Amino acid sequence: DVIAIEDLKVKNLQKNHCLAKAIANASWSMFRQMLEYKCERYGKKLIAVNPKNTSRICSKCGFNSGAKPLEIREWTCPNCQAHHDRDINAAVNILHKATLSGQELAVVKS
Repeated sequence: DVIAIEDLKVKNLQKNHCLAKAIANASWSMFRQMLEYKCERYGKKLIAVNPKNTSRICSKCGFNSGAKPLEIREWTCPNCQAHHDRDINAAVNILHKATLSGQELAVVKS
């Protein structure tokens, strides 16, 4: 069993002053530590993938539709017309990256 997460750099995310306080309060690094511990305890694999373009790339056809402001929560791929929820599309792309043949994989714990 595999759990895939984005390999987020919290310090980089905190450069966005609008989100900095919310990110600091979220305790993301603590959540990741707990997730690593649980995966190790139950014999699961945690894979952290490069988050680059996970919300931009269509999970159906692979087309990169470019940057979108955070307030755009849903979008339609101009290439294949698939309709996406931004977060679900990103989650599917994270899973795709985690199951690729290793180029972008960073196994955290196994």
